[in-house]
Amino acid sequence: MYLRRDLITPRVYQEVIFARCKEKNCLVVLPTGLGKTFIAMLIADYRLSKYGGKILMLAPTKPLALQHRESFARLFDIPEEKINTLTGELSPEKRAEVWKKSIIITATPQTIENDLVVGRISLEDVVLLVFDEAHRAVGSYAYVYIAKEYARQAKHPLILGLTASPGSNEEKIREIIRNLHIEHVEIRTESSPDVKPYVQGVKLEWIKVELPELYKEVRKLLREMLKDSLKPLKEAGIIDSYSPDLPKKDVLNAGRIINAEVARGNYALGRLMLYQAKAMKLHHAIELLETQGLSALRSYLGKLYNEGKRGKTKSAKELIQDPRMRKAISLLMQANELGLDHPKMDKLFELIKKQVEKKPNSKIIVFTNYRETSKKLASEINKLGIKAVRFVGQASREKDKGMSQKKQKEVLELFSQGVFNVLVATSVGEEGLDVPEVDLVVFYEPVPSAIRSIQRRGRTGRHRPGRVVVLMARGTRDEAYYWSSRRKEKAMFVTLKKVSEMVKREKQASLLGFMGTKAKEEAKHEKEPPKEEALPVKPIFVKKPKGIVVYVDSRELKSQVPKYLKELGAEIQVKTLDVGDYVVSEDVAVERKSANDFIQSLIDGRLFEQMGRLKDAYLRPIVIVEGQLYGIRNVHPNAIRGALAAVALDWGVPILFSNDAKETAQFIYLIARREQEERKKEVSLRGEKKALTLAERQRLIVEGLPNVSATLAKRLLKHFGSVERVFTATEEELMEVEGIGEKKAREIRKVITVPYVDEENEES
Repeated sequence: MYLRRDLITPRVYQEVIFARCKEKNCLVVLPTGLGKTFIAMLIADYRLSKYGGKILMLAPTKPLALQHRESFARLFDIPEEKINTLTGELSPEKRAEVWKKSIIITATPQTIENDLVVGRISLEDVVLLVFDEAHRAVGSYAYVYIAKEYARQAKHPLILGLTASPGSNEEKIREIIRNLHIEHVEIRTESSPDVKPYVQGVKLEWIKVELPELYKEVRKLLREMLKDSLKPLKEAGIIDSYSPDLPKKDVLNAGRIINAEVARGNYALGRLMLYQAKAMKLHHAIELLETQGLSALRSYLGKLYNEGKRGKTKSAKELIQDPRMRKAISLLMQANELGLDHPKMDKLFELIKKQVEKKPNSKIIVFTNYRETSKKLASEINKLGIKAVRFVGQASREKDKGMSQKKQKEVLELFSQGVFNVLVATSVGEEGLDVPEVDLVVFYEPVPSAIRSIQRRGRTGRHRPGRVVVLMARGTRDEAYYWSSRRKEKAMFVTLKKVSEMVKREKQASLLGFMGTKAKEEAKHEKEPPKEEALPVKPIFVKKPKGIVVYVDSRELKSQVPKYLKELGAEIQVKTLDVGDYVVSEDVAVERKSANDFIQSLIDGRLFEQMGRLKDAYLRPIVIVEGQLYGIRNVHPNAIRGALAAVALDWGVPILFSNDAKETAQFIYLIARREQEERKKEVSLRGEKKALTLAERQRLIVEGLPNVSATLAKRLLKHFGSVERVFTATEEELMEVEGIGEKKAREIRKVITVPYVDEENEES
């Protein structure tokens, strides 16, 4: 026994789930905060005691993987150096070393997937594989591939999936169960008899506010504009209605339909893209007005105004020039002067003040969908004399810098210690991080997702009574989203039970089928006379042929292609390739381009430069274009056809087309087999890359500047004569070069002149 039961006692429902899941693949659906991880520990203890080997627990983020590692280290009587976390921050060599010496490993799935693809680790000795946040095991997420490889490699396999909510879609739940090879589903809610004694109860309430007249007037103007943008789409038969209440997904789908038609040569429909783009922008503007407030809407309309003024998009330009939009902007300016914002804001401040007055050391989480709103709310709450802090994701948005995982952890620790009363969180606080239990959770706006709604509520009511308040603006999307999430949540448990029963029936049917077959075989053998025991045949040992080897660029590990290549039997060698994405022989390299990447490289001028380098380095290079090439990015089909013709004729590089990553892998494997087995070609990198000339090196340096393509780099060097003069040129001098405007010149000078600051040191 490895688990220190003197430190923690299992609850009744945890013991029951453990007993049912210790020998068969299980999906455990249990509300946030009710000890899913401890169930995994009970099973891990049992499996290690029975088989030895390793335990692998996967979590979507590094902080959560580290948190699980800390839990195992605290509760398991195993040397701490044998309990480790694997993430992409460790070098591949170090990860292989850590894997060998560890008994318990927590890890991010992408790291394990990459190590499996290149054969760096084996799952043979893993006796329990835990998938935390198991609802992610759909599509091409890393969980799917890892589960497949585990079922194939492990000597004593057992899978445990953990989630608070797998969603309400039956097909998605079936996909999760199929992908994780689930044989049994354990479902608990706060009202389950064996869970109820441990839940303090969550008081759920919603507060409705009335939009002020000025809001309604702006809303009316925007809805009229939306209706006018939708009308041509309805007349063309692309959408069923031009009501401004038409769901956003229908407007998105309209764009896909128009793109597909243009790709087929129906260019007349191309004019409708303008109306579809306007409709999408207006849809978003109305949603911001109804659910967020004037600050968020003003910020968005400001971006549209700048887009339109610079002529960046025709849709933005037309919207800003519409007299109704000008009137709406004028009304927003009036509201700003009057100090008006969304009435939900005042209601939120009232709730927070009452909670802190009642209990000064209260912990409160406010969830909002938008960063702009989180910034405004945190600022205003601090003005009330109540300490608040934002909690956002890692990605940076324009001037709004994201939070590193280190910073996120630091903020959560300070919140847990009571340094801040209020955490204003975007969706990053819903899943995957250990957010401390709180007294009050406020949804600044409802979310139409059952998963997200359950995750948010799970932050309170674990050890003491909690309160959840949902703020809604009457007669807006807020109400629609709230009831949508409630409906989906109810549907989720009905669907889960239905699917769970289906899994049981399938298992029983397969077991009865097996027993029937076994009985028939036994009866058959009883009737047959005993045969003489055959003499053993001397085995013929055939020399195993050398496998098909494919060199893969390290950046390609993010795609699905290397996984499929490995499944086809290829031996993967990961390198950082200077030219091409896959090398299959000394003569043949393959450049894989997704449809989007092909279009982008055509737009920014990289395409033909890449073809030149590919042709210089390899005798017979190939380009594979993956996905639907036409009908994306509003690029005219003739421009795409012209680029394809130039690649094939001017550069002499053949182009193959594939539907998806699986077909791309099949192409590459077949080409590799032809080269290596039929033509007996060696697999080698052609000196990694042909040595660059001085001029090429100079162009490469200048291309490193922001928004400078290969063509623009040539222009700059021709104009200034040397790299040094390019780097010392003023903004005015840079603007003399064709293709460089005021903004681009400013960005180039900024990169060259601003002092370097180490980001890690800055964060610490």
